[in-house]
Amino acid sequence: MDFLERFNFVSLLMAPSFWIGVATVVVVTLVVYWLLNRLLAVLHKGVQNWRGNHQEANHRLRVILFDMLNRTSKVLLFIAAFLFSLRFVALPDRLFGTISHAWFLVLAVQVALWLDQGVQSWLRHLLYAPGSNKNPVTLVIVGMLLRALVWSIMLLSILANAGVDITALIASLGVGGIAIALAVQTILSDVFASLSIGFDKPFEIGDFVVFGDVAGTIEHIGLKTTRIRSLSGEQIVCANAILLQQTIHNYKRMQTRRIVFSFGVAYSTPPEKLRLIGELVKNIITDVGETKFDRAHFQAFSQDRLTYEVVHIVDTADYNRYMDIQQEINIRIIEALAEHDVELALPSLIVKAPFASGPGEDAPQHQAPPTLN
Repeated sequence: MDFLERFNFVSLLMAPSFWIGVATVVVVTLVVYWLLNRLLAVLHKGVQNWRGNHQEANHRLRVILFDMLNRTSKVLLFIAAFLFSLRFVALPDRLFGTISHAWFLVLAVQVALWLDQGVQSWLRHLLYAPGSNKNPVTLVIVGMLLRALVWSIMLLSILANAGVDITALIASLGVGGIAIALAVQTILSDVFASLSIGFDKPFEIGDFVVFGDVAGTIEHIGLKTTRIRSLSGEQIVCANAILLQQTIHNYKRMQTRRIVFSFGVAYSTPPEKLRLIGELVKNIITDVGETKFDRAHFQAFSQDRLTYEVVHIVDTADYNRYMDIQQEINIRIIEALAEHDVELALPSLIVKAPFASGPGEDAPQHQAPPTLN
């Protein structure tokens, strides 16, 4: 700094207009900063006292707005107050462009902070709300994508406002993204499969599913894999993309069971008793309860029995309860047939013992006990 520049600087400091301008900037900055904080406090109070027609939705929105207002940066408020105060003093022309860019920078960063907090609060409410059964992995992925989108748009808008040509930058990011996607396409396929599971919900944690030779309870739905606890106790880990290619039977969502079973009576049963059996079975199923009778018919002449086919619909998806009901039906059928002197079919088994029989003699027949199929 030469003598002339130092003289001009000292002259500027000694000028009353300079100190008046400094005082004006300080006073206006403090007043505006105080007013902005008061306005923020009024908004907080208004959000807390806000009431709507739908209490649950209103509470959710109120919490999200309250969290967003809490994310207001005091530093950015002070900078905004300072930039506003500069309008009351004389500045060189070359600074006006810089101040306008600074205004946009402060506004863009603050809006990004609000939106980022809004996304976090919304996802937290979905994840921890009472009775929520949302997939946490899906919510985390969606949250990361939304937050990355918010900050990317903020950064690109700031660069564009500063005069930077962002077209080439976006193009290079697109090419780089394609290259990365090709390199990790297997991982990305599982990640997007996890998103699909979260949105479409073919199954959830705790559901009992069967696909292929796998049967078990969903224990964890991760970013890349789903873990299933099988009936035999071991944990089965399956990639999400491969899992969605399977035909999955979700038994937890089954509301009723259609049961078909059969039993056989002896060929010696007279026709009048054969006509009674269907009605007997109907009465038994109706009396047992928790199931609805569909039909019971003399179906076929089998090799060693007259076969009856019975259909009923159990009103529960619980397998153990279904087995209790079926067991009671079977026992009552045996009791009813015995009460009407109807014999169950006795399958015959012929065993030949050459050492115990002479030429031309057959071994005695052994009959198996009656069974229900």
